Amino acid sequence: MNIVSNITRLLNEIPSTVELVTVSKTKSNEEIMQAYNAGQRVFGENKIQEMTRKYEELPKDIQWHMIGHVQSNKVRYMAPYVSLIHGVDSLKLLKEIDKQAHKNNRIIDCLLQIQIADEESKFGLSIEACHQLIDMAHIYRYVNIKGLMGMATYTKDQNQIAREFEGLKKLYDQLIHQNIHLEILSMGMSGDYPIAIQKGSNMIRLGSKIFGPRNY
Repeated sequence: MNIVSNITRLLNEIPSTVELVTVSKTKSNEEIMQAYNAGQRVFGENKIQEMTRKYEELPKDIQWHMIGHVQSNKVRYMAPYVSLIHGVDSLKLLKEIDKQAHKNNRIIDCLLQIQIADEESKFGLSIEACHQLIDMAHIYRYVNIKGLMGMATYTKDQNQIAREFEGLKKLYDQLIHQNIHLEILSMGMSGDYPIAIQKGSNMIRLGSKIFGPRNY
């Protein structure tokens, strides 16, 4: 696939209010640099060691997003540089991010991952747990909760996907109505991002639409 033309087309296609995160997991530095040279600066990885290596080797104006499930004992490796952690799904993890951010004298932006899919394999907070975490968040001075993230069920049923995204948007709007300052609603990947944007997403995560099929 032509990475440059894919990036250019997507940036022209999606609304200017929607941020594109290029999912670069398993991709080479050369492939990432093609996207970079096309103007893309935000890249998402799901393995901390791989992301750290790429951070060290690639241009420093790249914003690195951690989009995979995060183990608390590995937060320290990305704390010096990560721009956004998408998958905060427990108080334990939030505490560890706060601790490591403090050690690095920085505030780390995070999204709370909400369980919206009808799949046990996907991580995420319940709505009740989300409220509880937000109520406690003010204790942690080095973490900034910037929004919510959720992944829909992997299904061909577009009505189900739409309902799941609608539910997350409803929660997002409720929190804002309660004067919780949120900016990001991250939902939508290569297979369902048009529905996500229609339902209110302002951040999408695309890999195969840019780089072609995954390398496992």
